[in-house]
Amino acid sequence: MTYGRVLVIGLDPAKIPGWDPAPVVAAIERGQARFAEHGIEADLCLLAPDEDTDAAMIKALTAADYACVVVGGGIRKHEPLLELFEQAVNLVRRHAPHAEIAFNSTPEDTADAALRRLR
Repeated sequence: MTYGRVLVIGLDPAKIPGWDPAPVVAAIERGQARFAEHGIEADLCLLAPDEDTDAAMIKALTAADYACVVVGGGIRKHEPLLELFEQAVNLVRRHAPHAEIAFNSTPEDTADAALRRLR
């Protein structure tokens, strides 16, 4: 079965001050490996909240024809990032209007989130 290409939008753990990014980086790598296990090409758009997130998301969303865009739990679950979450959803609608939108719980279940929408 061919699923199409997936874009994952999430927070860049290396650019969030005050905590060790290594466990999240490792989880993202495991999550990306799960896409490969399913034969799905998946791109990452990792954001730093204090940078130009709109430009980064637009660049990523227009780089390929995505079948699905997964918005990560780090953006969706953290109350102070509500505006970023809203912006991510609206930019997906605007710049990848035919893409399914999915939401993960952890970096490791990102492929599962995409597969729910791609089947």
